[in-house]
Amino acid sequence: MGSVSELCVSSLQTFLCPAVKPLQQTPVPDDLTPEEQQELENIRRRKQELLEDIQRLKDEIAEVTSEIENLGSTEERKNMQRNKQVAMGRKKFNMDPKKGIQFLIENDLLKNTSDDIAQFLYKGEGLNKTAIGDYLGERDDFNLEVLHAFVELHEFTDLNLVQALRQFLWSFRLPGEAQKIDRMMESFAQRYCKCNPGVFQSTDTCYILSFAIIMLNTSLHNPNVKDKPAVERFISMNRGINEGGDLPEDLLRNLYDSIKNEPFKIPEDDGNDLTHTFFNPDREGWLLKLGGGRVKTWKRRWFILTDNCLYYFEYTTDKEPRGIIPLENLSIKEVEDKKPNCFELFIPDNKDQVIKACKTEADGRVVEGNHTFYRISAPTTEEKDEWMNSIKAAISRDPFYEMLAARKKKVSSMKRH
Repeated sequence: MGSVSELCVSSLQTFLCPAVKPLQQTPVPDDLTPEEQQELENIRRRKQELLEDIQRLKDEIAEVTSEIENLGSTEERKNMQRNKQVAMGRKKFNMDPKKGIQFLIENDLLKNTSDDIAQFLYKGEGLNKTAIGDYLGERDDFNLEVLHAFVELHEFTDLNLVQALRQFLWSFRLPGEAQKIDRMMESFAQRYCKCNPGVFQSTDTCYILSFAIIMLNTSLHNPNVKDKPAVERFISMNRGINEGGDLPEDLLRNLYDSIKNEPFKIPEDDGNDLTHTFFNPDREGWLLKLGGGRVKTWKRRWFILTDNCLYYFEYTTDKEPRGIIPLENLSIKEVEDKKPNCFELFIPDNKDQVIKACKTEADGRVVEGNHTFYRISAPTTEEKDEWMNSIKAAISRDPFYEMLAARKKKVSSMKRH
């Protein structure tokens, strides 16, 4: 049986190296001297120890590999959870800016500092620009700090006043409250004068002229304003605003021409902004989409179903979609593929026709899609069924399209006869 210590050692070796089998003992030749027999025994023992070391190393490698794989999947889950919380924070911000900021801070997605919040608003990814304007216009001390930090992120050096206003007024939408507008335009004037010293005698000059330019933009481009001001009137309106002196006439003429030739692109709250489009989707989530290129590859995309369209993004943080698939007159069916839980969008009765869609190329160009069908894979059977039901409910029918299809079918049958 052996001693207790020998049994313990034997059990430990079996536990550590279960895959290592003891070497088959070959008979010892009879003609070996005792020294040669001892040397043979030593070789066998070293070989057994070496095999055990190899097995132990394999076990350690397998353990480390497993830890790395688990770490990767854990990090991916953390990132997915974080992206979901950020998306939720943006939606909360669009509904109630203060509550949205509070949610992001409480979930460690945003630091409770004016600089960090200003950066978040300046990037504006997925944020309603009206909500940004409302938050920046608040008179609380902290909101004022955020406003100043937000304005500091704009670089106005060597820009004329119209160019600087174009950049500033596109980063948010001016609120309707006069006091809020006053605070925001005051901060803008201070920043512009800091970036361009010597252009104006004071920030008051910049402030007054900025309002004059905004009013000029309305007068020249609002169809309800019949009396369009000429450049001479604009120059006359702004006499004496430079600390009692006049601004150079060439400067005012250039500003006038710039506005006349191109109106301000001010974000409107008319539902055309993508942040409105994706504000309350019918459904959203990660899916795999089969590419339409020569080499068919599956790519993971964030899909949003809303307004009878299917949008897909590379990342949840993307401001603009990589592709848009209008669901008008399409059909959907379940299909078998190497990937599980697949379904397909296609044009009924005309499967060779390219689906009306668009996508954004890597260089930023928007081009027409080239898919005759879209094949999509869901993570689970349940999600596939839910997506298919949601898309079926969102598919719309254009009666004119139906009439046109019937007419084409009729003409085709007449040709055959």
